[in-house]
Amino acid sequence: MKYYKHIFFLLLFFISIQVFAQPSLPVPTNIQKAYDKGTRDPDGMPGPNYWQNTANYDIHINFSPETRLVSGAENIDYTNNSPDTLKAIWFKVDMNLYKKGDARNSIIQPQDVSAGIQISKLMIDSVIYDPGAALIRGTNMIVRIKPLMPHQHIHFNIDWSYALNETSHIRTGEVEKGSYFIAYFFPRIAVFDDIDGWNRFAYNGEQEFYNDFCNFNVNISVPKNYVVWATGNLDNVKDVLSPEYVQRIKEAEQNDAVINIIDTNNLKQGNITANNPVNTWHFTADDVTEFVFATSDKYVWKSTSLAVDPETGRRTRVDAVFDPRHKDYDEVIDFARETVQAMSYIFPAWPYPYPHETIYDGLDQMEYPMMVNDNPLEDRASSIELTDHEIFHTMFPFYMGTNETKYAWMDEGWATIGEWLISPIIDSTLVDDYGMEPYDQAAGSENDIPIMVVSTNQYGESYFLNSYPKPAMGYLYVKDRLGDSLFTKALHHYMEAWHGKHPMPLDFFNCMNVGAGKNMNWFWKKWFYDNGYPDLAIDKVTKRGKNYTVLVESKGDKPTPVDLTFTFDDETTQKLHRSIAVWEKGNKTVELTLKSDKKLKEVKLGSTYDADTDSSNNVYMMK
Repeated sequence: MKYYKHIFFLLLFFISIQVFAQPSLPVPTNIQKAYDKGTRDPDGMPGPNYWQNTANYDIHINFSPETRLVSGAENIDYTNNSPDTLKAIWFKVDMNLYKKGDARNSIIQPQDVSAGIQISKLMIDSVIYDPGAALIRGTNMIVRIKPLMPHQHIHFNIDWSYALNETSHIRTGEVEKGSYFIAYFFPRIAVFDDIDGWNRFAYNGEQEFYNDFCNFNVNISVPKNYVVWATGNLDNVKDVLSPEYVQRIKEAEQNDAVINIIDTNNLKQGNITANNPVNTWHFTADDVTEFVFATSDKYVWKSTSLAVDPETGRRTRVDAVFDPRHKDYDEVIDFARETVQAMSYIFPAWPYPYPHETIYDGLDQMEYPMMVNDNPLEDRASSIELTDHEIFHTMFPFYMGTNETKYAWMDEGWATIGEWLISPIIDSTLVDDYGMEPYDQAAGSENDIPIMVVSTNQYGESYFLNSYPKPAMGYLYVKDRLGDSLFTKALHHYMEAWHGKHPMPLDFFNCMNVGAGKNMNWFWKKWFYDNGYPDLAIDKVTKRGKNYTVLVESKGDKPTPVDLTFTFDDETTQKLHRSIAVWEKGNKTVELTLKSDKKLKEVKLGSTYDADTDSSNNVYMMK
């Protein structure tokens, strides 16, 4: 161990010598305290004292489609792995987004405003408490407890119920009569971490997940003819489905071909589920950050699978579950399968980590572990882009455990670059430039604030730009700078270090630097921390012999790649490309030279993913 550690720090030393002029990244005081306590290291790795809390959830749910009542009972075994003594436990009760009088960022229809969650039982370590002892404030619930010492456990028994929303579909609710996507449906213990302590930010319908990695054992009871899809494995498939459907699922899990597990004829015939008034579907999922489920008595089900790990041959099943009237979903199964394949072998070239991925035809565009709630779309390109974007979230945040609430860019930015790269793999005619035009138009405006401003302090245009296109461009430019092989090596270093944990921004930046063997702080600082905007211009073009030399000026202060397209009199073209490395020394101009026997007609600057606030100076016509 000492030998390897010695080699590691020698490597860091040589990297620091190589890039001695690189700026240091700002270290907030709460992050510095984590360094001081040894829970995180400045090299981007989890520190020797790193910890995180966890829980086992045993949940029993009864759902009535007729009344939309969700009622449940859960047993929670929570482990305090922190060095702190906890005197209260904070819960998330996100179903209170629809509670009358509570603050929210989303519009709720009057018929969906409800009484919120109703706690009917609260037991702590076998002691019964008045349910009123749970202090509920919006989507937070605080329960005072006897002091829970470090490395001790506590057990909760909670019974609750609430009315599922009929409209106002914000990531959860009734899709239509007979079809439902149900998320945020159980009281869950909030994250207590080494940076901020309890995650006290109230869910308002905009910011997304920050959850611990937990184990789930969930039983879901629904009426006959309702099929259930959920996070995790269906452990009692033979008890809830007729034998022919059990066999079809088995075939889908072993074959590359698409199999119709439930088609329209099957729906007409009935007898899909077991012949009981109520069937209980049993799912288990270990080491995941969230659990959701969906149910329908009218959706068809297409399924296929593929090998995602070439070393073990492990397969992932991919499902598309949808209203047969939505014809775009006939191809969603193919889009989903190709996305899982591309993620496993091309980008990020990491074996898909979960046993299945289900795309459910809902009323939103939202991801969960092993589940996606996607609305139908008439445009094929949009359907491809939506499908691969939401599935890409499997890695970020679910496999990595990032804090989406504070740093939406640590997951949405990855899903955006994933969408950009994977969409053309599915359909080579696509050029997916999601978010590029809005950034070009807004860059440098008062709404264009640094990415590193925490997401809870951003709204509207600022939130969108800093969550989606700007970080995606940052990742893409670094990928271009390092090259595919070295970038993948650095990204895998980060993923190996932090999957199943809770990485923060500096963990990512420093991990990437070490994994690549290159200090990229100059770029991280300019792109993620600093104000400014990207604006490249062609200053002049000169010809000397057969050489055409183009002087490109950076009028802005955000580094972007340089892409030049040369058009000759015979209408043929030639391209030159330089990565962001040309701006690393702080220079404001760069020269690119092309040798050609042909007479030059025009030079054009820019490409699809080169952000530029002013394109009026990007074309130079030869005289």
